[in-house]
Amino acid sequence: QVQLVESGGGLVQAGGSLRLSCTASGRTFRAYTMGWFRQAPGKEREFVAAITWTRVTYYGDSVKGRFTISNDNAKNTMYLQMNSLKPEDTAVYYCAFSLSNNYRGPYSYWGQGTQVTVSS
Repeated sequence: QVQLVESGGGLVQAGGSLRLSCTASGRTFRAYTMGWFRQAPGKEREFVAAITWTRVTYYGDSVKGRFTISNDNAKNTMYLQMNSLKPEDTAVYYCAFSLSNNYRGPYSYWGQGTQVTVSS
C-alpha cells in the first residue's frame, strides 16, 4: 500500500507560479512512475506530467515549457513547478503512483487532490 499526500495548491494570478508537492509513504518499490493529473469542473481528468524512478520525464502538451516535474528520492517527494500559469490551468491536481515504469500507467494509488485556481 502507498499513501500519497499533496500540498502547495492555492490561488494565484495569471502569469504567476506555484509549486505542488506529493509525498509518498508506505511500501517501497524499485521501479515506479509518479505522475500529476488534473481535473477541472465538467471536464475529464487530464494527464499533466510524470517522472519515472530513473527520472525520465513526460509532459502533457498543454503544460510543456511551463511546468517542470522533479523528485527527491531521499524525501520520497515529487514536485510540480508550475510557471506562467493561465486561468485554464485551474483544476484539482492529483498525485498518482504507478508500479509500472510506463508513464501511461496504470496508476494504482492516488492522492486526495489539491486545488489550484488561477485568476485572470
